Amino acid sequence: MENHYDASDIQVLEGLEAVRKRPGMYIGSTSEVGLHHLVWEIVDNAIDESLAGYCDDIEIIVNKDGSVTVKDDGRGIPVDKHPKTGISTVETVYTVLHAGGKFGGGGYKVSGGLHGVGASVVNALSKWVDVTVYKNSKIYNAKFVDGGHIKQSLTVVGQCSEDRTGTIVTFMPDPTIFKETTKFNYETLFIRARELAFLNKGLRIILVDERDDKKDVFLYEGGIKEYIELLHKNKTPIQDSIVYINGSDNDVELEVALQYNDGYNSAIYSFVNNIKTPEGGTHEDGVKNSLTRVINNYAKSNKILKDNDEALTGDDVREGITMIISAKVAEPQFEGQTKTKLGNSEVRKISANIFAQGFERFLLENPNQARIIIEKSMTAARARVAAKRAREMTRRKGGLEITNYWGKLTDCSSKDATISEMFIVEGDSAAGSAKMGRDPITQAILPIRGKILNVEKARLDKILANDVIKTMITAIGTGIGDEFNIDNLRYHKIVIMTDADVDGSHIRTLLLTLFYRYFRPLIEKGYIYAAQPPLFSIKHGKKIKYVLDENEMSEYLSTLAENTKYEVGRMKGLGEMDPVELRETTMGIDKRVLRQITVDDAIVADETFQLLMGEEVEPRRKFIEDNALYVENLDV
Repeated sequence: MENHYDASDIQVLEGLEAVRKRPGMYIGSTSEVGLHHLVWEIVDNAIDESLAGYCDDIEIIVNKDGSVTVKDDGRGIPVDKHPKTGISTVETVYTVLHAGGKFGGGGYKVSGGLHGVGASVVNALSKWVDVTVYKNSKIYNAKFVDGGHIKQSLTVVGQCSEDRTGTIVTFMPDPTIFKETTKFNYETLFIRARELAFLNKGLRIILVDERDDKKDVFLYEGGIKEYIELLHKNKTPIQDSIVYINGSDNDVELEVALQYNDGYNSAIYSFVNNIKTPEGGTHEDGVKNSLTRVINNYAKSNKILKDNDEALTGDDVREGITMIISAKVAEPQFEGQTKTKLGNSEVRKISANIFAQGFERFLLENPNQARIIIEKSMTAARARVAAKRAREMTRRKGGLEITNYWGKLTDCSSKDATISEMFIVEGDSAAGSAKMGRDPITQAILPIRGKILNVEKARLDKILANDVIKTMITAIGTGIGDEFNIDNLRYHKIVIMTDADVDGSHIRTLLLTLFYRYFRPLIEKGYIYAAQPPLFSIKHGKKIKYVLDENEMSEYLSTLAENTKYEVGRMKGLGEMDPVELRETTMGIDKRVLRQITVDDAIVADETFQLLMGEEVEPRRKFIEDNALYVENLDV
């Protein structure tokens, strides 16, 4: 065996080669999510110009050839020669990692793209990039190809009026990098463009899709107040007005908008410099702590809460709240590479003080609304006490026997959660086949009968009184509510296994609503799956091929020899499969297909669950009417 290892074995990646070699380090993945990340890297630069006060309009265009153009009316990228690189600043920004106006504090006081890799990473992962800058009464242009190589250095290509400034960037994603897809999804672009417009009041964002002749214009003078209106379109507010609080202190600006509704779930979304912070952080902590403190102080000082009453908890005061928290921080420190949690300790106190002053003023000036909020919180507190009693009944007492009102968990023998799976199966027949067809070492079977409680319409105390849900909580092991602890999870795959018909889809939706509302970390960590039983079997000779749908069937049949004889059979429901069929098609690790349940956007998920599972009937009817024509498979 050769034992050779010297300097020649050390690879040095120059320029943008490192990005192309390891794109996931810079944009997360090369999937559809990473593809769209390219757009936001360029848009973020335009947003930064807006935050600095120099940009009013941003246009995002998906061109007919699949490329994307981003236009802004900001100051335009500097065009003079950069003192360190010796080339124009435009070329420097697009070919050198960590080159940008976001490090020294002179270019931008606040910015979203903190690492200065946005433009250069987009260039590195594109087939070609074209940059046009309007500045100094001139029009400049530079072109790059094949992952960032300069095709045309910055060149003056025309004249413009003195007051015309801005940047136009067009890029074509490299299909050798984005092998899964290079096709941009309009809905994905729509959701984020609208969100950015809400977070930056007065900024006009125009979204155009020349492939399908679509266009949307987003401009919200009310900013995040209008965002709350959107989020409450399928909910029933219990107070008249949307509370809006803003202020600044020591290079931290804070905006908060909130309103209570008659639901039981809280929906709090936070941002820092337009970046989503789904894990919260110090800005969110400060606001939430102040909300609890201010409501308790007001309730006690106005004798709504008596001296001997237990104080309202954070969960109590947040029941039914919809809140947007948007902070602008000059030097944000995010925990982890994903920028999902703000770590600046000083921001906690600043955000707490700004929010407390504004919210105290609102309660004092609006006593009727204050009483409504406090009475809802007190009702939540009473339900919390009842839920605590019910929760005691869900704690597992040991052993493998967990019995519900009609059946029991058939546990696996493994105690290693990383290899253990729990299948939630509807119906006696399917459960029986699953028990016989499973791997008893790693696969547990939890049968349920019928449709579980719709948790979107119930408080936790009612949920914990439901026998089926109690059994599920006990089997999962994490607890629920304020006792939830993901470290106690007993299975790293929880698989919903229902029939591929209307009833099965409804049961699956009810289960997903439960997991999203009360076990969301399990979804975020990738522990929740839906089984994908095949719809068809294809028999030719002694071989049987199972396929998920008609598309897969067509693809498979096209691979068979021209004169091959075959039989296509429609698969039965899970309950009609024998144990061997169920194992070979749906449960066997080597042959099955599982669909991992993910949440890419919590706000969109919240809207969807509220629309489909909430109290309001009319929005749900409209959704069904609008989407009925798009149904491809409907068992009747």
